[in-house]
Amino acid sequence: MLSFESDYVEGAHERILQRLIETNLEQLSGYGQDCYCARAKEKIRQACECPGAEIFFLTGGTQTNMITIDALLKSYEGVAAAKTGHVSTHEAGAVEFHGHKVLELPEHQGKICAKELEAFLKSFWQDENHEHMVFPGMVYISHPTEYGTLYSREELKELSSVCRSYEIPLYLDGARLGYGLMSRDTDVTLPVIAEYCDVFYIGGTKVGALCGEALVFTKDNMPGHFTAVVKQHGALLAKGRLLGIQFDTLFTDGLYFEISRHAIEMAGILKEGLDKKGYRRYLESPTNQQFVILENEKYQALKKEAAMGFWEKPDPGHTVVRLATSWATRREDVEAFLALL
Repeated sequence: MLSFESDYVEGAHERILQRLIETNLEQLSGYGQDCYCARAKEKIRQACECPGAEIFFLTGGTQTNMITIDALLKSYEGVAAAKTGHVSTHEAGAVEFHGHKVLELPEHQGKICAKELEAFLKSFWQDENHEHMVFPGMVYISHPTEYGTLYSREELKELSSVCRSYEIPLYLDGARLGYGLMSRDTDVTLPVIAEYCDVFYIGGTKVGALCGEALVFTKDNMPGHFTAVVKQHGALLAKGRLLGIQFDTLFTDGLYFEISRHAIEMAGILKEGLDKKGYRRYLESPTNQQFVILENEKYQALKKEAAMGFWEKPDPGHTVVRLATSWATRREDVEAFLALL
């Protein structure tokens, strides 16, 4: 059966598996205090052109979001995010579970607008009752967004400016960051993200790793005793080498960018094929996630041959599905799927 359900349905890139095998019997210190974690951190600093960056490896995206937000916020603060943001929709209330409200903002194909963010913050501080309200303590964005859309360099600069004027951190969820960086329609690079964001993470789980996210603090702003905070959340991995080896491999010889570019190329073939066959796209995504509108009957028939992600029902007769390519997608699978259409 073909699968375009998501970008984490495969295991891991073969170079990662090979390195795990090669290093398997080495006896290394635990909890991320090993030579591979140290090497991976240095390579990430160089890629970000941020020599002072502080980096911590975690195992998954929801875990990373929840811990980062909880660690950066005071007990009476919440996080501002698009109403379609991952922390608002598909993380089972993990942020709220740890005592922080998600303060929803209007979204524009998954993105938030600097002017609307500024108006929201201004309104909060002008409210004479704000001491009785949840304080906006940070801003969350994702790049790519849940809709596969991307922020421009100017948009990141504007959001960063608003956050700095209100002295709150800008946090970027990079679960699919590689696919955003390798899009043909972007002017955002890792150094740009490091310049404008106070903290972000480089997603590995969806970009070639078995599991793992590299959390990057860019402004000498990692919370004190962050290892203890992570352990309190039950997320400190004893065999930290598992994450260090993977990110050391991903950031050797440009592998992370190479495999991300492959997913974009496969998405391009998919988009071209959909257009030729007259299918309507729900929105224009420049990354590996593509959203197409199918008649319900066609959707039900295709489900028997290919796994797809259900997105929403735009009207009673149609279904929007998400088709995701990945670092491992084969051209022949894309062509086989298009033949089904």
